Amino acid sequence: APETPLASTSAAPSRLMDDFACVNGNITASDASEAAPALIIVTGLIGIAFSVFLLKLVSSIALDVASNNEPLVGSEPINGADVAEQNARLLELYAAITTGANAFLRSEYKLCGIFIVLAFPAMSVLIAWGDKEDGKWEWKNGWLSGVSFVVGAITSIVCGYIGMRVAVFSNARCTVGACDPSKGWTRSFNTAFRAGGVMGFSLTGIAILALYILLAILRTAFPDSDEGYKQLMDVVAGFGLGGSSIAMFGRVGGGIYTKAADVGADLAGKVVQDLPEDDPHNPGTIADNVGDNVGDVAGMGSDLFGSFGEASCAALLVGASSPMIVAAGWGALMFPLTVSGVGIVVCLITNFVATDLSPVRKEADIERVLKTQLLVSSLLMTPCVYGLAVALLPSATCGGCTGGFYIGSICSSRINAFLCVAFGLWGGCLIGFVTEYYTSFSYTPVQEVANACRTGAATNIIYGLALGYKSAIVPVFLLSLIVYGAHTLAGFYGIALAALGMLSTLATCLAIDVYGPVCDNAGGIAEMCELHPSVREKTDALDAAGNTTAAIGKGFAIGSACLVGLALFGAFVTRLEDAAGGDLHVDLLDPITFAGLLVGAMLPYWFSAMTMKSVGMAANAMVLEIKRQFDANPNLLIPNHPDRPDYDTCIKISTDASLQEMIAPGALVMLSPVLCGVCFGTRCVTGLLAGAIASSVQMAISSSNTGGAWDNAKKYISKGAMDAVIGEEEPETVDNTGKVQTKKSQIFKAAVTGDTVGDPLKDTSGPALNIMMKLMAIISVVFAPLFLAIKDGDGLLGFVVHDKDVAAAHDAVVAATRRLAQVPVASPAGGGELVAMAFGLVVGVGGVLAVQRATAPPRAKAAKPALVCRAAKVEGTPVEPRLLAHTASLA
Repeated sequence: APETPLASTSAAPSRLMDDFACVNGNITASDASEAAPALIIVTGLIGIAFSVFLLKLVSSIALDVASNNEPLVGSEPINGADVAEQNARLLELYAAITTGANAFLRSEYKLCGIFIVLAFPAMSVLIAWGDKEDGKWEWKNGWLSGVSFVVGAITSIVCGYIGMRVAVFSNARCTVGACDPSKGWTRSFNTAFRAGGVMGFSLTGIAILALYILLAILRTAFPDSDEGYKQLMDVVAGFGLGGSSIAMFGRVGGGIYTKAADVGADLAGKVVQDLPEDDPHNPGTIADNVGDNVGDVAGMGSDLFGSFGEASCAALLVGASSPMIVAAGWGALMFPLTVSGVGIVVCLITNFVATDLSPVRKEADIERVLKTQLLVSSLLMTPCVYGLAVALLPSATCGGCTGGFYIGSICSSRINAFLCVAFGLWGGCLIGFVTEYYTSFSYTPVQEVANACRTGAATNIIYGLALGYKSAIVPVFLLSLIVYGAHTLAGFYGIALAALGMLSTLATCLAIDVYGPVCDNAGGIAEMCELHPSVREKTDALDAAGNTTAAIGKGFAIGSACLVGLALFGAFVTRLEDAAGGDLHVDLLDPITFAGLLVGAMLPYWFSAMTMKSVGMAANAMVLEIKRQFDANPNLLIPNHPDRPDYDTCIKISTDASLQEMIAPGALVMLSPVLCGVCFGTRCVTGLLAGAIASSVQMAISSSNTGGAWDNAKKYISKGAMDAVIGEEEPETVDNTGKVQTKKSQIFKAAVTGDTVGDPLKDTSGPALNIMMKLMAIISVVFAPLFLAIKDGDGLLGFVVHDKDVAAAHDAVVAATRRLAQVPVASPAGGGELVAMAFGLVVGVGGVLAVQRATAPPRAKAAKPALVCRAAKVEGTPVEPRLLAHTASLA
């Protein structure tokens, strides 16, 4: 029935009163929200306890090859006649690798400690000054941000150190497991995979506990209000900065170390002297095995810990900006951490599938078991995330977002948040499997690269580069869809949740990542101990699968780094919006923003150039040292000769190179956003971050996949897949028995060249770009108050690039003049125009001089790299003058 006028007039005030009474959708904290802290703590402890359990299983394998010295078919033992000598050699190599890895990390972490001591007060003072109100410095925010930074940095160091120690503890045990003639596949695989599990579960457990305990302690310093929670999450962002800073040093330093040793040992040993891989007579082989642990294990651990810390901090910071999430209680705010906590339990269940329910019993099982881990963990994780979202996130009962909650101006919901996490979870799987397609020799792309080796190294490199560029297409489309879908459903909070979804199975991903280097080391130890060939066959097969799954892990790491970088970009914009008191829109047509975009897109190339050159210089010095030892002791080139080289000098060259060369790339990444924000303001920083993220993700994918494809193309050829072609095209490689000597062919040597070129791409520059994306963004988030405090965010040079008052006055004059005269009026040249003209003149003159310098004939005397000089001046060690002259000309 139609309402009477009286009823309608009385209903209107009633509706107004209802709307007035609807504060934050009438959301209150639920019982499930109160249980969230207990869930986080318990799951973190479970992760640590399970890592201890796995370590106990690994340690149950004795370092004694005689323990599995059973006959195969006849009476001859699998390890040969002199088992005692082999066992002594195994213990010697185990000790040498352990000592080398400890020495490097000790030196690296000393430098990291100095960095923490210097950065803590500087960061605290700058943030305190930037957050000042009415001339009063906010020392509380400054010091607490510094404390968060220190906690994150120390946690990252601990996680990296644990990973390295576990890897070197397990490598020889994996070799021993492969000696078992009946259960060798199962024992060696389980040893390596459980070693990776120790790293994965300890890292995730320690990370989640450290972050939550930090939040719980710092929470007492702020009021339980919307503004108090915002300030809390602002200072806790320093945790992600600390973790990512150490990850930068670990990834770059470890990457330079491992690839300097690998490339140097390959060039001087395999290419020049035709030595087998990991031959004990190669002086660089121990440094190569040490590098697998400090780069691929400690570096990867710090990298993914940084991703976890930054994604969590971004989600917490953006979530705290929603009054509805704050109204739902502490548990709703901690929803991102509960996702990571439940992921630990899911990965724990999945772990038993690989080692107990469906173990590896033959070579064909390896890749199937590893890929099953990714699928099973994702399947189990999906319903768990849905339950967490429904239990913890709020649902308004009144207002404009009934049934959901506001994130900024977007009305989201529990289902939307679940979908965001699911997008990241399954998008990561798809990216991983696309990466596998382009890097595994089971598929066409790598086989095409291997076939290109028939015409030499040049075509191999051309095909590999094309493969890397092509492999970026599908992952970038997937990331674009994830970003669009997540932002549409929940804004920047959705992007942060998608990043956490991709990292929710971090324990499993780390177990797979660490598994590869452990198997690689196990194969090297088997070769150097001269064990039965069947042992090396097992470890090589495990390592080949590890290369493929490592590529999958790199795909996960790159995808999550991109999403984390975008989530942190959203957190940065959120801090700017809080300061501006409204929505902020990034305008790419703004000249200073676009200029920052161009510079940001260039930085990955600058960074990659620095790291690649560092690897080249260190490898150069390594080659000279290895050749010096071969010249000084020709017995090293005699097969089965008892003489052994000086491994320590090569380890020292890699250590010195990595520690010296990691500083400049790290400084470039850390200082770029700070200088940009201080000098040119926040609008320039937004462009810088956008350009760096967009450029880095493409370059990281192509670099990693190119290197991985070259590596597996070499393995594809070495396993005999192209023996028929080699025998037909190179008949001189066929011996008297009709067997093709694959590694003596030109096709294989072309593959080795491609693999050597790809080593720094896939293990140094490519992985380090992940950290570049994240570190620049988290630095911008943490130092946002500093940027805003300088001329209201316009920067010290804001008067040059943009003066608001002058621009407004100029626009008004132009508009008035056009209205009166109906003609365009040119603006007078002001200070900005004059500076731009002068800058253009300097750039032009500089370009002319640069062209002249590039086209000028080489100087008579070219300085050699410092590391080459050091290798050349070793007392009493002659170095061939021709090689030194060639090195100088290259320099």
